[in-house]
Amino acid sequence: MSVNEFAVRRAGSTDVAALVDLMRDFYAESEFALDPEWAKASFVRLLEDAGLGCVWIAERDGVPAGHAVLTVRYTMEHGALSGYIDDLYVRPESRRRGIARSLVEKVVRECEQRNCKSLYVEVGEGNVPALDLYRDFGLVEFQDGRTLLNGAIRAGGT
Repeated sequence: MSVNEFAVRRAGSTDVAALVDLMRDFYAESEFALDPEWAKASFVRLLEDAGLGCVWIAERDGVPAGHAVLTVRYTMEHGALSGYIDDLYVRPESRRRGIARSLVEKVVRECEQRNCKSLYVEVGEGNVPALDLYRDFGLVEFQDGRTLLNGAIRAGGT
């Protein structure tokens, strides 16, 4: 394998430690703290239930270089599944080699196989390479007058 060659494959339970390491690097770039036990449990849960989504890992010379996480949910808006690129990360030394593009291709193919009617991703406004990549796959920025809200749900509902 030359320095520009890499392999992308579906991640499995034996990849959890590598995925947590990649996620730690990803979070560190954005100056977010990562609880490794939480990340491990999250990957284990996702990898155990294919109905929730799936994960791919990219390797260069057998070393983890990046990953992509697809999660899915049913949306009334589309009357079908919607895919979400929950995480996409490539280590700096492996960027500009086509790894991110290959990971997104895997996500898009998986969404097609699952009959997803839409695909969403969050991107930082200044992340021009990521914006350009996603635009190449037909994803566009949209403002439709709605506001996305977020909050934690407590166990027991109160």
